[in-house]
Amino acid sequence: MVNGIIAGAIYALVVYGFSLIYSTNKFVHFAHGGVIALSAYFLFWLFSILGLSFVATIFLTILFSALLGYLLNKFFYKPFRAKKSSASILLVASIALLILLESIALLLFGADVKTIDFIKTNQGIEIAGAIITPLQLIIILISILSFFCLYLLMKKTKIGKAMRAVADNKDVAEIVGISSEKIYSWSFIIGSAMAGVAAILISLEQNITPTMGTNLMIKGFTGAIIGGVGSVPSAILGSFLLGLVENFGIWFLPSGYKDAIAFILLFAFLLFRPQGILGIKNNQK
Repeated sequence: MVNGIIAGAIYALVVYGFSLIYSTNKFVHFAHGGVIALSAYFLFWLFSILGLSFVATIFLTILFSALLGYLLNKFFYKPFRAKKSSASILLVASIALLILLESIALLLFGADVKTIDFIKTNQGIEIAGAIITPLQLIIILISILSFFCLYLLMKKTKIGKAMRAVADNKDVAEIVGISSEKIYSWSFIIGSAMAGVAAILISLEQNITPTMGTNLMIKGFTGAIIGGVGSVPSAILGSFLLGLVENFGIWFLPSGYKDAIAFILLFAFLLFRPQGILGIKNNQK
């Protein structure tokens, strides 16, 4: 149960920004995984190679990821939107960008595994018979805190309300004076900043590899589909359910089947309930 919650918290960190960008822009931004991977390497470069303080490293990594997301939108997605490209074209472009970002990480840092030795492994904390490390507890707490911060942003701020308006109906939002292009940029900035937070926590918990973004996006996308990709809270629910099902599944099956469990869940929901657990079925033809 605890392992499932920890895995769900990690997947939720990926889903926050991904689902926010999807709900506003209406296409699947797979390059979000590449932003996480490149941000993780940027964190490694600042802390382990340049020797900056970890506090400064956190701030600069989040700033880097937000800027990277903004640049991806400005120089890649915006020209496609200007040409009235379909969501399928944007999806293909996002997959190409994911491969490009991972290739850049491979070119700059090599294929060997990188680790960040900031929080040393120490004795775990026993909770109801389960052992959890302080870092894992921090990941869960920050995952929950990030959700509430994102919720307040979307519900209480002018930018958040504008994002919800564009997500609901772009044409009507533009009639009342909301610039959809400006909101698209803000969605990428905020969503990619969340990717930076995910990169920091995941890098402390796991190894850094050039292809880590692909695996994270597969799990994040699966969690979003399970819960309902159009809603951030629904996608978060799906992420935690995926983490629980995976870890309960390998209680009975070898651990190598964890990814297979995720794919089976993904295919099952795409076939029988593509709108997700909390999604509303669209009966329009």
